[in-house]
Amino acid sequence: MTEPTNSQLRPMSDDWQRALAVVAHPDDLEYGCAAAIAVWTDAGREVSYVLATRGEAGIDTLEPARCGPLREIEQRASAAVVGVSEVAFLDHADGVIEYGPALRRDIAAAIRRYRPELVITLNHRDTWGGTAWNTPDHVAVGRAMLDAAGDAGNRWIFPELTDQGLEPWDGVRWVAVAGSSSPTHAVDATAGLERAVRSLLEHRTYIEALTDEDPQTYARTLLTGFAEETGKRFGNRPAVAFELFPR
Repeated sequence: MTEPTNSQLRPMSDDWQRALAVVAHPDDLEYGCAAAIAVWTDAGREVSYVLATRGEAGIDTLEPARCGPLREIEQRASAAVVGVSEVAFLDHADGVIEYGPALRRDIAAAIRRYRPELVITLNHRDTWGGTAWNTPDHVAVGRAMLDAAGDAGNRWIFPELTDQGLEPWDGVRWVAVAGSSSPTHAVDATAGLERAVRSLLEHRTYIEALTDEDPQTYARTLLTGFAEETGKRFGNRPAVAFELFPR
């Protein structure tokens, strides 16, 4: 991931109580964002997770029918490490999530249900910066989250949600995009970094399929490296970066 290094990142506001993180797959939040979530839940803030898929197509050696339930179990355990108890799945198909009204509606419904002030997602752009290509699932979910933050507050977009008892919610104040190549803000990750490592380690089945490296070494090296690199633009403190879109 390539980031410009010529400007300092600003601290994210802590003037909020509820956050909702919506991403495509199990482990998306654990690759660098979980340290910030641990800090927030320590401060008494409520954070909920919604995942578009169960990650059932993510491990070549496991057929989807076995992989999906296993990754769901690992995701719930991973969330618990950083103080998140509410984890929901939208059951879109892993690897072929389609951007469009159906996805926007599902995310708008989640926003109406959880009524967050801050919503969090993953990089919605085509690349991670430079030529590192992003996955279609990340792009679709990230784009849909940016749009659904507005959809959730308009009763005439997806009026069927109101019929289901989900009243419009126009209280989203920020969309925070993790993994962006153009971050604007950051959160001091010092107090949450150790739990972020443990949180990623809960995805042991996925990690062991991904790399021959010792999982503990892999997780610690990766997350510490991300946090320290971001910290160069945040007072040399380990940090998690976000691109913040005010609403």
